[in-house]
Amino acid sequence: MSDDLLQGVAARWDDNADQWTHDVRNGYDVYRELFTFPAFLDLLPPIAGLDVIDFGCGEGTNTRRFAELGARLTGIDLSARMIGHAQKAEDESTLGITYKISSYSADTGFPDASFDAVVSTMALMDGPDFEAAMREAYRLLRPGGFIAFSVLHPCFITPGLGWQKNEDGFATALCVSRYFDRSTFTEEWRFGARPAGEEVRLFAVPRFPRTMADYLNGIAAAGFRIGRIGEPQPSPEVCENSPRFARWRDLAAFLLLVMAERP
Repeated sequence: MSDDLLQGVAARWDDNADQWTHDVRNGYDVYRELFTFPAFLDLLPPIAGLDVIDFGCGEGTNTRRFAELGARLTGIDLSARMIGHAQKAEDESTLGITYKISSYSADTGFPDASFDAVVSTMALMDGPDFEAAMREAYRLLRPGGFIAFSVLHPCFITPGLGWQKNEDGFATALCVSRYFDRSTFTEEWRFGARPAGEEVRLFAVPRFPRTMADYLNGIAAAGFRIGRIGEPQPSPEVCENSPRFARWRDLAAFLLLVMAERP
């Protein structure tokens, strides 16, 4: 993994940081609010009193939520602007969180066995070296500690996905292709819940596609013992309130959750 590659990813997220922070904190990331974060909390064991590091913490919204559960949080992200937004929120309303600019795929600078848990929400699929991230997580954990993370489901969110729709425009199937294509690409998009017609610059998000085997073998190779895999569906209540989620309940999995222990 080259420094140039990491610097390029950091530059993308620095460019995204201001708009991303504004949008997340104004509730436009409805996937996070209604589905991905609640599903992650369902997987997560109690963390009150634990030393926890958040890999790819971004602007710190989820990090603060973990701290509110009673854990002692450290957040790392390779984007200096994201960390700046996270630190500003901490300065304004202190939860005892420590933030550091660092890649989770490199030596983070913390001593061995510094933490009881590593968490990461929807971030590890956006880094170039998953295997190195798992090795660093293993190094940082105390024996008996665990890692819990969420990523886009690699079997369904592929570089060639597309919805099959009926004549009324309703999704009836998800077509996937290029599952084994691991070519890096940049995806441009905006949060769909933003006000209609509002002009904003699209986020540019580096993607590093992987297969299910890439994820599971990377975890095992680092020395972890996999304890639980989750492929959650949006609840009926969420689908009733936001019909867009029904396709992820009925047709395909959007999210992959993994929890593994350091023996």
